[in-house]
Amino acid sequence: MSYDEKLGPGISDESKYIEANEAGEAVVSKEDGTTLAVITSKAEKSLVWKFDLRILPLLAVMYLFNSLDKSNLGNAKTAGLEANLGLVDTQYNTILSVFFVPYVLTAPFLGILGKKYGPHIVLPCMMFCFGFLTLMVVTVKNFAGLMTIRWFLGMSESAFFPLVIYYQTTFYRRGELARRLAIFYAAQSIASAFSGLLAFGVFHIHTGSLADWRYLFLIEGLATILASGFAFWYLPKSSSEAKFLNEKEKALALYRMQVDSSSIVNEKFDLRESFKIFKHPTSWMILGIEICLGVPLQSVQLFLPQIIARLGYDTVKTNLYTVAPNVSGAVMLLILAFASDYTRLRFPFIALGFLFTFIGFIIYAAIDVKNDLQVAYFASFMMTWGTSAPSVLLDVWYNNNIAHEGRRVVLTSFGVPLANLMGVVSSNIFLNRDAPKYIPALGTTAAFGAMGLTLTLLLGAWMIVDNKRRDARQGVKLRVQDVPTERLREGPGAEEFRWFY
Repeated sequence: MSYDEKLGPGISDESKYIEANEAGEAVVSKEDGTTLAVITSKAEKSLVWKFDLRILPLLAVMYLFNSLDKSNLGNAKTAGLEANLGLVDTQYNTILSVFFVPYVLTAPFLGILGKKYGPHIVLPCMMFCFGFLTLMVVTVKNFAGLMTIRWFLGMSESAFFPLVIYYQTTFYRRGELARRLAIFYAAQSIASAFSGLLAFGVFHIHTGSLADWRYLFLIEGLATILASGFAFWYLPKSSSEAKFLNEKEKALALYRMQVDSSSIVNEKFDLRESFKIFKHPTSWMILGIEICLGVPLQSVQLFLPQIIARLGYDTVKTNLYTVAPNVSGAVMLLILAFASDYTRLRFPFIALGFLFTFIGFIIYAAIDVKNDLQVAYFASFMMTWGTSAPSVLLDVWYNNNIAHEGRRVVLTSFGVPLANLMGVVSSNIFLNRDAPKYIPALGTTAAFGAMGLTLTLLLGAWMIVDNKRRDARQGVKLRVQDVPTERLREGPGAEEFRWFY
């Protein structure tokens, strides 16, 4: 970057400048020469470490509860939920499906509220709501009661992940984001594993007046409500307004976002400007990839216990055997995310994830599971490898290419729920009449994985070619990190824009 330049309008009401001191260090200063922050590698590492310690652990715990409250029906089904509530035919699948309708319809509105009032307020409020609704499952007596709760649960959870993604983009540079978001998202894989362990323990409760599976919702709901209160008190508004930072650290945090995340930091939301993101053809391609991702993602999240059940184990052991695949999915996610940040490449690792998904489901559908138990169990590992990583890296990919904060939160609030909407497909292809093999479901899921792989490779290749066209047009070879994001408000419409692929 060049020094002796005035920062853009998002930095502050006061004029601030970047210049080099005698030691060659970049210095953020006021017009009167007052030093606000010295930008050194040591100062940045110290700042990022503070964010890692103060933000990531709590966000990971919040998402763990979110994932538990969303996916615990699969565990409850293995413990007799259908029989206790008198569910027949496809009513269980309908209960799974109904969650995703309000999830998609309300996510954009809650995403906008999150941008307007701050994720630090909206996220804990959402968490309290879905914790309370999870607790209410303990009281349901029939299909209608569970349907109603699942509808409102979908509303309360809809913008949770999109808002967390946006929230993290206000703390971390683009090249730091994938591994941080992966650490956060790994909580979902850990949640799935923990859900299996928790179910294993809870389903051994044979005292009291409640059915085994009701204790699962009771414990998870109460824990979620308690955690939401702590989150409301603890989360900072943004990196530049965090109370645990001093003034120089706040100035450094704001500068980092100005040059490597946003065009205008903490910009007020403008609906018309923000929806211009849909004028870019790449946004629609991203949404197409989200659809392809959603089917395998939701199939694994909702039906892994049923897939594992094909191995022939009893209820308790089936839930226990879901732990290892989910843990390995979290490990693979972290490996691919760290590799993505290290290489500053996104689409090759997304494509690799889709490839894992395709191979895993094809193997499981093609072999004789009873005679090849080890191969079948390994295939379930590949299923989890191929769902977690693309979800995180895809969201990081398009967020890295959007400097306008409003457009960023809008596309995320449509894209993530769209992937989750594919739970409607997953819920209606894993049918009881196809149990225990579920061949139509496994084949359909593999097909979506193959299409996601194809679209990802096509979009990545196009970005590479377009960057070369832009270099040729300008007569200069620019890398993504060569251009401060304060100059990229219009995205691909800016002459200096280069795709982060």
